[in-house]
Amino acid sequence: MRVKDLPRGQRPRERLMTSGAAALADRELLAVLLGSGFRGTSAMDLAAQVIDHCGDLDGLARSEPHRLLAVPGVGPAKAARVAAAFHLVRRSQAEPERPRVTGSADLAAVAAPLLRGHSRERLVLVVCDPRGAVLRRTVLTEGGADHTTVPVREIIASVLTSGGTAFGVAHNHPSGSLDPSDDDLTATARVAEAAQTVGLRFLDHLIITDTAWRRIPLMSGTTIASREQPP
Repeated sequence: MRVKDLPRGQRPRERLMTSGAAALADRELLAVLLGSGFRGTSAMDLAAQVIDHCGDLDGLARSEPHRLLAVPGVGPAKAARVAAAFHLVRRSQAEPERPRVTGSADLAAVAAPLLRGHSRERLVLVVCDPRGAVLRRTVLTEGGADHTTVPVREIIASVLTSGGTAFGVAHNHPSGSLDPSDDDLTATARVAEAAQTVGLRFLDHLIITDTAWRRIPLMSGTTIASREQPP
């Protein structure tokens, strides 16, 4: 039976989208990757033949594209697609582990390379997943020698679009002072309140100089339960 003749809820691609990849068998996942079968053979039957030809999934993962061409119905396009998919997996596994933010010192270590040595104030956003792994680190704004903007809406939007659940911000003081200004205190409170409103965890707002760093405290009377406590 061709895949397109199956009830919609039983087709591999649709099941993957509704139930996740873990709900699919090996041949179903490979069938999604192959995209189609050929005359008289469905994509799932072809997927099963490819796996049998390679011995098992491990053999398939290590197979060069030309080896897959020996399976009837597998042309250069299908062989290249399968080989590329497994190579991407190997690349992702070879990448170094993402840095993690478990406290203020970690946030400072991640943000400092983007802030130190600059003559203008910059605002850096660090976005993390629920375990603290850094998903994104970026310079959001750059201003003058003693001021830069803190765009609260842009910060929250960037965290959400990055798929993060927690975030911290940091900016530099080219003057070398670690004392927060009134604007720094106000901005910290606004960011914390915005994070709480949308259910994000606000870690910290740091001031970073070329030699040191300091947390910016929340203004008196502001209570944000989601803000991380000092380590």
